[in-house]
Amino acid sequence: MTSWNLAGLRTQQALSRYSTYEIGGEARFVGTPHSVEQLQELLELAYRRGISPIFFGGGSNLLFPDQPDPDALFLTTREMVEVKLEGDRLYVSAGVPMSMLAVIGYGLGIADFDFTFLLPGTVGGGIYMNAKYFDRHISDTLVNVHYIDCRQPGTIQTISREACEFGYKQSVFQRNRTRWFIVGAEFKLSSTTQATALTSIPELAALQEGKLPSHRLPEFASHFITWLEAKEGTGEKDPKLTPMRKIIQDRVGKMHFSYPSCGSVFKNNYSVGEPIGALADRLNLKGVQRGNARISPVHGNVIQNVGGATAADVIELIRHVQDAFDRHYGFVPEPEVVIIEGQATLLQHE
Repeated sequence: MTSWNLAGLRTQQALSRYSTYEIGGEARFVGTPHSVEQLQELLELAYRRGISPIFFGGGSNLLFPDQPDPDALFLTTREMVEVKLEGDRLYVSAGVPMSMLAVIGYGLGIADFDFTFLLPGTVGGGIYMNAKYFDRHISDTLVNVHYIDCRQPGTIQTISREACEFGYKQSVFQRNRTRWFIVGAEFKLSSTTQATALTSIPELAALQEGKLPSHRLPEFASHFITWLEAKEGTGEKDPKLTPMRKIIQDRVGKMHFSYPSCGSVFKNNYSVGEPIGALADRLNLKGVQRGNARISPVHGNVIQNVGGATAADVIELIRHVQDAFDRHYGFVPEPEVVIIEGQATLLQHE
């Protein structure tokens, strides 16, 4: 390979288009591979040219820089979409939206994934962070994960759930973020289903045809809420949809989708006994604004882009919260959001 003329490679792309925060300057190179093979080709070329790859999924839990490193290749799995079913095993590629798992589960008549409804981001990013909603985690039904070790990009490797070292918003992939990149995973279903059952899920067919939900949170939420409303129609409510209806009430009620954001900014510190949002409320931090970034007036652990915010605005607010916690509570909250600096580092996230 002697040029940058490869499938899935784009140049001079605003990273704000790839993030639920809608923040990020213009990147020199962005890779949007549709397959593992395209991803491997892009990795090979990047390493030959001395370009550092930065991996991400749906861009839902990260903050892109205002001035991206020109010597970085931003690689997203967002368009790597594949789903296969064999007995009680479901294979899902890293780019499948997390919320689509709930749709697939409903179509298969199981409740294994209903908690993923309205979770932004992709399956790959969800595994990286061990995404959760209340007491349920993406790792609960996971069997194994397929990944590429960037020192050997031509080989797909497999790791078992037990070896993934899952914990609260933790996994072995975070410790190996400079080397390992998730490309897919297998889940064990609560019941055996015929592979042909996938063909009866029109939303999955649309996804595989490239009709992806928007990265913009209001449009993303509307996409899946409209799906649920269409399933219910005007008839009797389907009890299998009850958990998803409750999620809508909870997350819409907390204004999770009203403005661009990354969701929760900080990890909870369970040794303190209260969630970060409640602790922030006590310090009257809700509504505090720096530039065009604002701590949500409804949830103290969400920083919103209220229109034209920069990464610098968000980082200033993060430091403000950390300083306030350090002074009043004696600890500095750990960011959950991945902050990608202008200098390239190898990261994978939702």
